[in-house]
Amino acid sequence: MAEHPEIDEIEWIDDSFRVEKKKWGTWTTYLKDGKELVTGLERENTIRSTRWYLKCLQEGFPEPSSTHEGVVGGKL
Repeated sequence: MAEHPEIDEIEWIDDSFRVEKKKWGTWTTYLKDGKELVTGLERENTIRSTRWYLKCLQEGFPEPSSTHEGVVGGKL
Protein backbone atom coordinates (compact mmCIF):
# COMPACT_ATOMS: atom_id res chain seq x y z
CA MET A 1 0.00 0.00 0.00
CA ALA A 2 1.34 3.43 -0.92
CA GLU A 3 2.21 5.78 1.91
CA HIS A 4 0.48 8.70 0.17
CA PRO A 5 -2.13 7.31 -2.26
CA GLU A 6 -3.25 10.83 -3.22
CA ILE A 7 0.13 11.34 -4.94
CA ASP A 8 -0.60 8.41 -7.27
CA GLU A 9 -3.65 10.28 -8.61
CA ILE A 10 -1.60 13.31 -9.70
CA GLU A 11 -0.44 13.56 -13.32
CA TRP A 12 3.32 14.07 -13.07
CA ILE A 13 4.87 15.74 -16.12
CA ASP A 14 8.25 14.18 -17.01
CA ASP A 15 8.00 12.47 -13.60
CA SER A 16 9.23 15.69 -11.97
CA PHE A 17 6.47 18.32 -11.74
CA ARG A 18 2.71 18.74 -11.85
CA VAL A 19 0.48 21.45 -13.28
CA GLU A 20 -2.63 22.82 -11.59
CA LYS A 21 -5.32 25.19 -12.81
CA LYS A 22 -6.06 28.00 -10.37
CA LYS A 23 -9.54 29.39 -9.71
CA TRP A 24 -8.74 32.63 -11.57
CA GLY A 25 -7.80 30.74 -14.77
CA THR A 26 -4.00 30.66 -14.59
CA TRP A 27 -1.85 27.51 -14.51
CA THR A 28 0.93 26.87 -11.98
CA THR A 29 3.53 24.11 -11.87
CA TYR A 30 4.87 22.52 -8.70
CA LEU A 31 7.75 20.19 -7.88
CA LYS A 32 7.09 16.99 -5.92
CA ASP A 33 8.13 18.75 -2.72
CA GLY A 34 5.42 21.38 -3.30
CA LYS A 35 7.72 24.20 -4.43
CA GLU A 36 5.92 26.51 -6.87
CA LEU A 37 7.79 26.99 -10.15
CA VAL A 38 6.07 28.78 -13.03
CA THR A 39 2.68 30.46 -13.49
CA GLY A 40 1.20 31.09 -16.93
CA LEU A 41 -2.01 31.77 -18.80
CA GLU A 42 -2.12 28.56 -20.87
CA ARG A 43 -1.45 25.01 -19.72
CA GLU A 44 0.87 23.93 -22.55
CA ASN A 45 2.93 27.12 -22.43
CA THR A 46 3.30 26.79 -18.66
CA ILE A 47 4.53 23.19 -19.06
CA ARG A 48 6.94 24.23 -21.83
CA SER A 49 8.28 27.12 -19.73
CA THR A 50 8.72 24.85 -16.71
CA ARG A 51 10.71 22.33 -18.79
CA TRP A 52 12.98 25.13 -20.03
CA TYR A 53 13.42 26.52 -16.50
CA LEU A 54 14.33 23.11 -15.04
CA LYS A 55 16.78 22.47 -17.89
CA CYS A 56 18.45 25.83 -17.24
CA LEU A 57 18.72 25.03 -13.52
CA GLN A 58 20.63 21.86 -14.45
CA GLU A 59 22.75 23.19 -17.31
CA GLY A 60 22.97 26.90 -16.55
CA PHE A 61 21.07 29.83 -17.94
CA PRO A 62 22.13 31.24 -21.35
CA GLU A 63 24.05 34.49 -21.47
CA PRO A 64 22.00 37.50 -22.56
CA SER A 65 22.33 38.14 -26.30
CA SER A 66 22.33 41.91 -25.83
CA THR A 67 22.49 44.53 -23.13
CA HIS A 68 20.45 47.69 -22.77
CA GLU A 69 21.36 51.00 -21.22
CA GLY A 70 19.10 52.49 -18.61
CA VAL A 71 19.57 56.01 -20.00
CA VAL A 72 17.19 57.60 -22.48
CA GLY A 73 18.93 59.87 -24.94
CA GLY A 74 17.33 62.90 -26.54
CA LYS A 75 14.55 65.11 -25.40
CA LEU A 76 11.37 63.68 -23.92
